[in-house]
Amino acid sequence: MDILSLFVAVPVITILALVFSKGLKQARQIAMVGSFVQLGMAINLVFAYFKERAVNNDIMIFTKDLVWFKQFNIHYSIGVDGISVALLVLTSIVVLAGVFISWKMKDLPKEFFVSLIVLSTGVYGFFISIDLFTMFVFYEIAVIPMYLLIGIWGSGPKEYSAMKLTLMLMGASAVLLVGILGIYLNSNADGGPLTFNILEIAQVNIPLEAQKLFFPLTFIGFAVIGALFPFHTWSPDGHASAPTAVSMLHAGVLMKLGGYGVFRVAMFLLPEGTLHWSWFFIILSVIGVIYGAFAAIKQTDLKYINAYSSVSHLGMVLFALLMLNKTAWNGAILQSLSHGFMTALFFALIGMIYERTHTRDIRKLGGLLKVIPFISVIYVIAGLASLGLPGFSGYVAEMNIFVGAFQHDDMFYRVATIISVSAIVVTAVYVLRVVGIMLMGPVKNDDFLELHRATWFEKTGILLLLIPIVGIGVAPLWLSDMILASLEPFIKGVL
Repeated sequence: MDILSLFVAVPVITILALVFSKGLKQARQIAMVGSFVQLGMAINLVFAYFKERAVNNDIMIFTKDLVWFKQFNIHYSIGVDGISVALLVLTSIVVLAGVFISWKMKDLPKEFFVSLIVLSTGVYGFFISIDLFTMFVFYEIAVIPMYLLIGIWGSGPKEYSAMKLTLMLMGASAVLLVGILGIYLNSNADGGPLTFNILEIAQVNIPLEAQKLFFPLTFIGFAVIGALFPFHTWSPDGHASAPTAVSMLHAGVLMKLGGYGVFRVAMFLLPEGTLHWSWFFIILSVIGVIYGAFAAIKQTDLKYINAYSSVSHLGMVLFALLMLNKTAWNGAILQSLSHGFMTALFFALIGMIYERTHTRDIRKLGGLLKVIPFISVIYVIAGLASLGLPGFSGYVAEMNIFVGAFQHDDMFYRVATIISVSAIVVTAVYVLRVVGIMLMGPVKNDDFLELHRATWFEKTGILLLLIPIVGIGVAPLWLSDMILASLEPFIKGVL
């Protein structure tokens, strides 16, 4: 089997093994082994990628193409570039960390881990697909388990949150499907057969009017899952009600499908539509960046604070993509990776704090640094990374975004950049506010004096996420070079 199809096959094998498992111990061991294998495959893919890229200059490498539905020219067509490889590594790390954080899941553990791995299967398949229809199928596979994961294992108004998330994402999927079919039906403008293949469509001159019509549909269809304002409202409620590992995958991985799809499909295949509509979506993304940051300040629930922070940070990804230059694009991909690790780490820590204190209300917390020092120190580190402190991944990403964005001479772009940059100050306010209230000062509740320290499996999950945050911040060049090399086809096609 080829190196990429394993990213679909191994999760499926893991799911089958989980179906026949008995009890929590066996289920979590199978999920852990399967996730470790996936991480090993992702690391191996990085080394294989550099080796193959040294002798292969194709846009996508490790490609494989099998006819799936001949009548409509639908293929199981896969391949990766540096961007895909980086996101596959992100997914494998967050999934494994999520398994460790869910080590004590007692309610229907087999079904929980099956749903979790199904979600990751869809994400893996999405990132390796270069056939639009196959990509859409994997997208749906990734989204659908969220309803069960929140509705069954969630907390609070979980049925409402699960239904709201599902309806909004399914609505976006319907819009996306119209956009994809529009691209497909215009993929023979140069006289060839209709095709869903991204690389083949990129060689076709799709009519300008079709691009103007289908770009906003495709952009919105993908960007809704990336928390595009004003279609972001499903995200905070979904985060707040989801169990810890699901919040980690939801924000750390699933929401990355939005920016990736916008870049890989909407912008790459509809470049003139991108130029025509970019100003409008820049306005929406800037509003999302500022709104998410200010909304986070007003929250008192830890999950809602992190959820609105995600709206702001992912708005930055869309903003950077729409800046239409190489430096900003590099920053957008780095921001996707950085946010994936940071927000998964935040939700893991929030879950640990909630398990011990039985509250996420920061007004009821205080002095936790004295009683759970390991968790508290890591929370401070995650906060510093989120506000862009040098030495962490957030700084590398945001510097690329803002430097690239400010390269535009047009006043509109520069004003938009200045407004977006101001979100850094707001981010510092809500991060330091939470740290001050929750971790510093006297212990507010005497019951908190007996909180148990972090366990080995919790520490393992935390370190899996912390190491990349520091690693990217300290040594970003190898990753940045891998991404920049993969941007060349987009530069030629879009710019």
